[in-house]
Amino acid sequence: MATHVITGAGSGIGAAVARRLHERGDELVLLARDAGRAKELAAEFPGARTLVGDLADPDKLSWAFSHQTLPDRVDSLLHVAGVVDLGAVGDLTPKTWRHQLNVNLVAPAELTRHFLPQLRAARGHVVFVNSGAGLNAHADWSAYAASKHGLKALADSLRWEEHGNGVRVTTVYPGRTASPMQAKVHQQEGKEYDASRWITPESVATTMVMALDLPRDAEVNDLTVRPGA
Repeated sequence: MATHVITGAGSGIGAAVARRLHERGDELVLLARDAGRAKELAAEFPGARTLVGDLADPDKLSWAFSHQTLPDRVDSLLHVAGVVDLGAVGDLTPKTWRHQLNVNLVAPAELTRHFLPQLRAARGHVVFVNSGAGLNAHADWSAYAASKHGLKALADSLRWEEHGNGVRVTTVYPGRTASPMQAKVHQQEGKEYDASRWITPESVATTMVMALDLPRDAEVNDLTVRPGA
């Protein structure tokens, strides 16, 4: 039975992959931003453990974890949580930049640092849910795209560093996915949101589980997923 640490399990892709792993009997450790959210996740996924830590404030994650018990074994660390705020470079404030960089890049780096000993011991797997914006940046996407380009660099560096320790690293680049985040993006873009046009979170979860279940003689480094016909 594998143990998975998951961020962003409250909705969208994170919830979909958590459901998939929970249904097959794997152990879940779900990160929540506060105690109230942790209680909600525990009710939604009976038997799952929760950890409390605010990704928007990665400087305090060490302190938060020092007051909690981390899992002894971690077979996979799934970085799914993310935030997006669109805007032109001339309009974005440092606060907006920092928020997206903290949640989307600095916090995943800090979480990975904390769980690397368990991942090395288990010869585990780190999965980063990135974005098409992590490969190409367009107008009004500068801060989000910068955070996701940085996340790609983090994953690529980690893969080289941990290969000798048996830790696999996969980055998934989903296109537009039907989720609360996508609804927010459409609102910011001033466009009508039609979930049926986009990838379902369940389809992205399928690609993630495939990467996790791949035999040890292979590793998926990068996986791009786009809306189908």
